[in-house]
Amino acid sequence: MHQTDSAQTTAPAVPRQAAAPTGLSPSRAGDFMTCPLLYRLRVIDRLPEPPSPAATRGTVVHAVLERLFDHPPAERTPERALSLLHPQWQRLLTERPELAELFPGDEDGSAVARWLRDAEKLLGQWFRLEDPTRLHPAERELYVETVLGSGLLLRGYIDRVDVAPTGEVRLVDYKTGRAPSRDFEGKAMFQMKFYALVVWRWKGVIPRRLQLVYLGGGGDVVTYDPDEADLLAVERKLEALWEAISDAVATGRFPATRNRLCDWCDHQASCPEFGGTPPPYPLPVQAGPDGPTDLAGPARPDEPKGDESNKES
Repeated sequence: MHQTDSAQTTAPAVPRQAAAPTGLSPSRAGDFMTCPLLYRLRVIDRLPEPPSPAATRGTVVHAVLERLFDHPPAERTPERALSLLHPQWQRLLTERPELAELFPGDEDGSAVARWLRDAEKLLGQWFRLEDPTRLHPAERELYVETVLGSGLLLRGYIDRVDVAPTGEVRLVDYKTGRAPSRDFEGKAMFQMKFYALVVWRWKGVIPRRLQLVYLGGGGDVVTYDPDEADLLAVERKLEALWEAISDAVATGRFPATRNRLCDWCDHQASCPEFGGTPPPYPLPVQAGPDGPTDLAGPARPDEPKGDESNKES
């Protein structure tokens, strides 16, 4: 649910053991539609990715907004939010000591201070977009999952779930980046429709409203009211996507697809588009009728390409 920028150098992490995918989250669905090779390197090869200041700042801001609702409505003030910022950063540092390497050579702490001031600006922006004294979240950082009739497991975390006295449900997600242009709003909302589908299939309730709260730039709130037809279309899309992923897993064919996010990708050294070579495919491969699959070859016309129209932000 958070956006990253270019990575910083940190201590190398140890790759986890390769594994076949067991289900879909919005982020990983977006990865495959944007670049199948990126999906493979993250989900199957499970290559480590260094943390970035932007992604880590997003994590801290999300934690502050979650903890703010521990307090009574009258105490959900900008001052209270700022008072939570440093403790949440310290908590994250304790849990993930490698984050101390985000700011190498910062002996006087000035880089961290600037980074925290940027987080303060994001929090201030949120108070201009929403009034937490009037909000009563039913859930925060809610883990949701459901299994479709086909057996496909869908899962993810929803930042906030609001339930009106009348029972209507609103799903809210915080974004610490800028709001997308109108041409890309549909991509950003794909993630929320994914969550709406999970809630519908899990609880039998179609959320009344989906809401993206953008804290970067000038700030913005983007909403969408889904209906059953919308969610059925998302379900069909995800079923087709999972079929394409399953075929790629079986054959080992995960073509690299150039897209607007390539400049920020941590895996250029493993990408043929940048002169790199993917690691050996770690799962068993089914041989096709013409012999073993050429894992480094181009995508066949009938294979899925990265679909920019549905890449989540």
